[in-house]
Amino acid sequence: MFTGIIETLGKITDLKQEQGNLHITVESSIANELKIDQSVAHNGVCLTVVAVTDGTHTVTAIEETLNKTSLGHLQIGEPVNLERCMQMNARLDGHIVQGHVDQTAVCTNFTELEGSWEYTFEYDAAIGNVTVEKGSICVNGISLTVVNSGPNYFSVAIIPYTYEHTNLHNVRQGSVVNLEFDVIGKYVARLMQR
Repeated sequence: MFTGIIETLGKITDLKQEQGNLHITVESSIANELKIDQSVAHNGVCLTVVAVTDGTHTVTAIEETLNKTSLGHLQIGEPVNLERCMQMNARLDGHIVQGHVDQTAVCTNFTELEGSWEYTFEYDAAIGNVTVEKGSICVNGISLTVVNSGPNYFSVAIIPYTYEHTNLHNVRQGSVVNLEFDVIGKYVARLMQR
């Protein structure tokens, strides 16, 4: 369980393909605090730490994960949003995030405003996911509020702190991002379909 509040940015230092799996090594300020078998969200994808060395940790994304997320697009040197799992005695500053990416989206518009940024993302609505204005959405693991919602798109407004301390500053028109829709909204939508 996560909150969508990014703890730190990591940097991809190695990518190794092994059959259908991708081993991802990340350098970060939290690496030396991690333990093998710990869950860490990488751009919103919950992955298990399989190795820790001085200043880096390694996780493995299986074929299913690579098919449903943007992790297969990672490049060495690229920044990645990191969040360790939520502690039960901590505040829930973002929203309830499972680290289970529902699908990817493409950035269709990026606008720099006076002191903030607005991003518009388009996704495949045929899968059945929905957004609502003022509802929560998780983009690359970041808990955000939807400011505009349509049948297959939504927009979010970004404050300077989020822009500077996450990998959103690298997202531009055409970028692929991971989406996790609000878990409560998903259950309500499923009940309404019945």
